[in-house]
Amino acid sequence: MWPESADASQNASPVTPLRSGLTTGSCATACAVAAARKLFFNESISCASITLPKGKVVDLPIVYLAPAGAGVLAKTIKDAGDDPDVTHGATVFVHLALSANSGMHFRAERGVGTVTRSGLALAVGEPAINPVPRQMISQHLQGIAAGADYHGGFDIGIGIENGEALALKTMNPRLGILGGLSVLGTSGIVRPFSCSAYIASIHQGIDVAASNGYGHIAASTGNQSEDFIRRHYQLDDMALIEMGDFVGAVLKYLRRKPTAKLSLCGGFGKISKLAAGHLDLHSRASSIDFMQLADWAAQAGANDALCSQVKTANTSIEALNLCHAAGLDLAAIVCNQALIQARRIVPHTTELEVWAINRRGEVVGHASDFSANTTALAQ
Repeated sequence: MWPESADASQNASPVTPLRSGLTTGSCATACAVAAARKLFFNESISCASITLPKGKVVDLPIVYLAPAGAGVLAKTIKDAGDDPDVTHGATVFVHLALSANSGMHFRAERGVGTVTRSGLALAVGEPAINPVPRQMISQHLQGIAAGADYHGGFDIGIGIENGEALALKTMNPRLGILGGLSVLGTSGIVRPFSCSAYIASIHQGIDVAASNGYGHIAASTGNQSEDFIRRHYQLDDMALIEMGDFVGAVLKYLRRKPTAKLSLCGGFGKISKLAAGHLDLHSRASSIDFMQLADWAAQAGANDALCSQVKTANTSIEALNLCHAAGLDLAAIVCNQALIQARRIVPHTTELEVWAINRRGEVVGHASDFSANTTALAQ
């Protein structure tokens, strides 16, 4: 889970272009290609060419290729480019063997998890190898099999070295994917800073909650906000969505798949960014708008001197404390503005509320458009 932060540091945008990477599904496809060419033609390739879903051809290095049991084991190292991906640098491997049964038979080997809850794209009991990677691997193996005049099936075991430990840094355990990581990918490419795997996990978390009958979900930016909202509503883990900075991923997904109630909870600084209209709350994408905070402070009754102090505050919490000392409820206005921004995306059939906390995990503001008292604080 991402740590809570009331204010992220305002880092300058990177000067150098950011590198794209390749998904775990692309890595597994490359390993399957290398293993198949070894099986059928005894080729020991050090680089596998694969075609991505949109037609682009890419090359991936094969770092290990050798017979293993009745099949062949192939390995590659995942390069996620400049995306902060937990699997960047991980070794992805495929153990490929021919099968007496027709078709493609996927298995989870060490480091790849198994689905144990409904609501995902895969049935309970299936290895956590998503549909697009399965399709990519199947198409490439079918092409190689046709060239070898082979009409039988394949046994495809996919694993990720150290995947069991890496999975603990993801939302997989909460999603009911146990024993390892998921083999993900929709385009085959990891866009830098898209955090596509994280966003996919957010969407999966919403699906799992809905499938298991949870009409009220809570999306939080970090540990402290999640702890608060869990205690406040006594929510089960399955109803808690770890959105990190990606509030837009939650709101836009609920536009397509609405829930009965959504609680958004985050540090005051993060919530102020949403209030200003930002849907990516990371410092690389948005910053605290102290001029806007000063305008909202004026709405709360701040005089010119206090507004000037807010404009020059070091952090949003300092601005909040300045207003609090003057008896002004800046947090209530910020939460209400955040609610307005979120409501522009989330359908009105969903009950919506916003909570803001301070660095100690204490609630400082609340707004709900289904409540007569939009500034009531939890006791």
